[in-house]
Amino acid sequence: MEKFTKLTGLVVPFDRANIDTDAIIPKQFLKSIERTGFGPYLFDEWRYLDHGEPGMDCSDRPLNQDFILNQARYQGAQILLARDNFGCGSSREHAPWALLDYGFKVIIAPSFADIFYNNCFKNGILPLVLGSGKIDQLFTAVKAQPGYQLSIDLESTMLTLASGEALTFEIDPFRKHCLLNGLDDIGLTLEKVDRIRIYEDRRRKETPWLFSNHPQ
Repeated sequence: MEKFTKLTGLVVPFDRANIDTDAIIPKQFLKSIERTGFGPYLFDEWRYLDHGEPGMDCSDRPLNQDFILNQARYQGAQILLARDNFGCGSSREHAPWALLDYGFKVIIAPSFADIFYNNCFKNGILPLVLGSGKIDQLFTAVKAQPGYQLSIDLESTMLTLASGEALTFEIDPFRKHCLLNGLDDIGLTLEKVDRIRIYEDRRRKETPWLFSNHPQ
């Protein structure tokens, strides 16, 4: 998993509440268990005018010009500003895969669905919670100022607005450690590989019959 330390990025204001994971990545794209390749299908039913299926060439598909991700001013955005209960619905991990593959590294909202929130950390996305009042201010600023950017410093848990105002945000220390060091569940396990080998060697000596290769 890629480390997350600092980011200054363009913000896209996604002014909807209760965006569920089926909207983020529709069910027909769940056949693959690879973590990459989902970006072109992010918000597929809102982003395109036709019905999407896995393997389609999205470069030729008709775009919904009213959908915010298709607007020129938000191309290349890395920060998604959203409303309450982002990521509700099913627990599919494909949702953060699609967001990350598209290019989003930070999602800012007043609240997140619990499972989606956890899945973000496991895939290198920072889900950042701010109060509704500050979220309202950000929506107003982003919509009024083309090219609006925010800066996030995870080490100091500092969010800096385009105006220069600095806000602190809260994050669980363990999750912060994992993001800063690029550690997903596999990475955390591999940190203990020497202890795992010692345990396995001891078990082979204590219970050799468990490791026998003799035919049954």
